[in-house]
Amino acid sequence: MSTEQQPTTPTFAELGLASPILKAVQEAGYETPSPIQAQSIPPLLAGRDLLGQAQTGTGKTAAFALPLLGRIDPKMKAPQMLVLAPTRELAIQVAEAIQSYARHMKGLHVLPIYGGQSMGIQLRQLERHPQVIVGTPGRVLDHIRRGTLKLGDLKVLVLDEADEMLRMGFIDDVETILKETPESRQVALFSATMPTAIHRVATRYLKDPVEIKIKSLTSTVDTINQRYWQVTGMHKLDALTRILEVETFDAMIIFVRTKNSTTELAEKLEARGYSCSPLNGDMNQAAREKAIERVKKGKLDILVATDVAARGLDIERMSHVVNYDVPYDTESYVHRIGRTGRAGRKGEAILFIAPREKRMLFAIEKATRQTITLMQLPSTEDVADKRVMEFKQQLSETIEAQDLSFFEAVVSSYQQEHNADPIEVAAALAYLVQKSRPLKPVKHVQERPAREDRPSRDRDDRPRDSRGERDRSPRRSSGQQAEQGMDSYRVEVGKSDGVEAKNLVGAIANEAGIDSKDIGRITILDDYSVIDLPEGMPKDLFQQLGKVWVNNKQLNLSPAKEGFEHASRDRKPRRTGKPRMRPRDGAKRPSRG
Repeated sequence: MSTEQQPTTPTFAELGLASPILKAVQEAGYETPSPIQAQSIPPLLAGRDLLGQAQTGTGKTAAFALPLLGRIDPKMKAPQMLVLAPTRELAIQVAEAIQSYARHMKGLHVLPIYGGQSMGIQLRQLERHPQVIVGTPGRVLDHIRRGTLKLGDLKVLVLDEADEMLRMGFIDDVETILKETPESRQVALFSATMPTAIHRVATRYLKDPVEIKIKSLTSTVDTINQRYWQVTGMHKLDALTRILEVETFDAMIIFVRTKNSTTELAEKLEARGYSCSPLNGDMNQAAREKAIERVKKGKLDILVATDVAARGLDIERMSHVVNYDVPYDTESYVHRIGRTGRAGRKGEAILFIAPREKRMLFAIEKATRQTITLMQLPSTEDVADKRVMEFKQQLSETIEAQDLSFFEAVVSSYQQEHNADPIEVAAALAYLVQKSRPLKPVKHVQERPAREDRPSRDRDDRPRDSRGERDRSPRRSSGQQAEQGMDSYRVEVGKSDGVEAKNLVGAIANEAGIDSKDIGRITILDDYSVIDLPEGMPKDLFQQLGKVWVNNKQLNLSPAKEGFEHASRDRKPRRTGKPRMRPRDGAKRPSRG
């Protein structure tokens, strides 16, 4: 059975998802499913096997996770869903996504297992009976052979990026795992291409599958100049501010993923003096049309929009498109940048990419068959030069167009009363005018090249373990200050949870888009840990990181000072009298700060 792409896309609410999952989707502000999601969710909800062919970056994780999570019983303490992924990075990414979709399913646990992580940690986590396992084929097979992973109660099996697993030589392991699963399980196989070996696996193990093939748009307008800048989530707004300062644009549309983000970003830009408006599905039709009309008439310069709200938008003066948030799929990217460069006009498209999103950049280039060049972010000096130039231009226009006789008299009177130098008076007036937009260079964001071009730093000279991991062993007491440019945070996972520094680094780097090299010292204690992160963390990112799961526990991020105070209060009072003997191993007691 084959399905074709439908001209109209249903909403998530119309697809029949379980209420806890739909609630998580709505809280995230997602509006409509991507083509692969819209076509995959109904047959998977109906219990059908599925064979999906779609490129990387089309939203496949949600396509299988949202419907299949509805089959999981959180009260049953046994693996019920198994997702096989070709790489540890993808396994971690998929596990985090599934955990976020299942956050309202109480008692449901997701566990990523992959090579390179301590087997002991994984064994302890498996003893907690997670219902969802996301793993690489080799490590999953290791646990099956050890008897530590039993699939007798498995309900669903997902093969993600099957052609990549074939290329990496995992296909035999995949077939061995498939033979260990119950005949009654539901199977979903996703692959960007369909080589003979993958088709053979599908024929052998899938029962009358629904076949879905998503055709990606393969070209973009030649009149659009496409650029990207690699920036972490914490510095996006400052990077955008620089671009707005220096880029010469007529009108601009900035794309974000959620409805909530349109309002938040529009308010932040308005506070910086830009005339902008949100554009999202929660606005009534009249409000949306009014905002679009204001842009067309030149009364508004910037729209902050979601994909759905901007669909079919055609504004002649739209010179720039900024992908502030990476799109879910390559087709969305093509539709987004198509808002500029229309009717033969020149257009500019800028894409913000976090290090963990590089896969999507490569997928976009492959799908569009065009190279997206690394842009040079304007320096603080560039911003200052542009402001000085605009200031001089305003002076010239004001002298030519305005009657300044009254103001000349005021300045002349001041000069005579104070015997002031005319240049000093003019400089003082310029100083007063430029307070909100300083003419001197002001540093907004760390100026650094993309990650792969970045020079090594002294902190990378720390000893490494057998796998080449940096040594992040504790190097401070509880009262020690964070490094310069860092803030210390407490997270509620520690040694008793089997957590290691690399688990925290991986989770925070993936969720916040922070380069692992920018994560500072990590101190892992029995019940909690302390980690240094770049100072100035935005409130929304702070809240987001607090909800991240590591080793089946939420981080519950809090300022470290508060955390250390709590730890001190929890300790028993110090005894008086004769001091205790030190432990035989000579280990020091924890500092009381």
